[in-house]
Amino acid sequence: MIAHTIYRNENSAEWVTFVHGAGGSSSIWFKQIREFQKHFNVLLLDLRGHGDSKPNLKKGFNQKYTFQSIAQDVYEVIEHLKIEASHFVGISLGTIVIRQLAEMYPTRVKSMIMGGAILKMNFRSQILMRLGNVFKYVLPYLVLYRFFAFVIMPKKNHKQSRLLFINEAKKLYQKEFIKWFKLTAEINPVLRWFRQVEVNIPTLYIMGEEDYMFLPSVKKVVENHVKTAQLYVVQNCGHVVNVEQPVIFNQTVIGYLKSQKLA
Repeated sequence: MIAHTIYRNENSAEWVTFVHGAGGSSSIWFKQIREFQKHFNVLLLDLRGHGDSKPNLKKGFNQKYTFQSIAQDVYEVIEHLKIEASHFVGISLGTIVIRQLAEMYPTRVKSMIMGGAILKMNFRSQILMRLGNVFKYVLPYLVLYRFFAFVIMPKKNHKQSRLLFINEAKKLYQKEFIKWFKLTAEINPVLRWFRQVEVNIPTLYIMGEEDYMFLPSVKKVVENHVKTAQLYVVQNCGHVVNVEQPVIFNQTVIGYLKSQKLA
């Protein structure tokens, strides 16, 4: 089972589960824990190969990685903890894992908070992925990761997010990075399905206005998924909204989750 940490709130029966992106770990949510624990029980996950889930690598995670198998890892934790349903908060690639979980186990997902959501790989991101596939066995993965981080988060005000993800990525193994990178081969058909099919689960997309690679496609999806989806755009902010603008992120998401409870 993947590593996980619980912060309980004895006055609440509601759960919020946080899912980080590729190369990160549960530590990227350090600016969220205190505020969210005031209102909810909080569950932090380290996806396979990341953070404290690394010791299990040799035993449990030898099979090919798919979004279904990674979502299944998440399901096993909430099943083990006997959490009937949770709100899920994700960042970057973590949003794909949450959406996959909603596809597989819709009754376990109360709402989806999609920060820096990836719904479509634009031309530039597809070129990045192709370059990565060409060089993934040749270059040290940190060289590739630093390059990706600068392309996705290029501005001066993105520096903290960039450094945080690079420092977390240093803890990965080269083989582990390659396994995750191979997921990009299946990403386009998965995302196409997610764009087309609206699941009946309340969804808040919270995006930085400077997230130029991913914001345009999210805007289009929200226009089409009118029954369930809302979009909040954070000004002067890039891809990793919870790190760059934590106060706005926390207030917006907690407000949204409380409104779902009342709905």
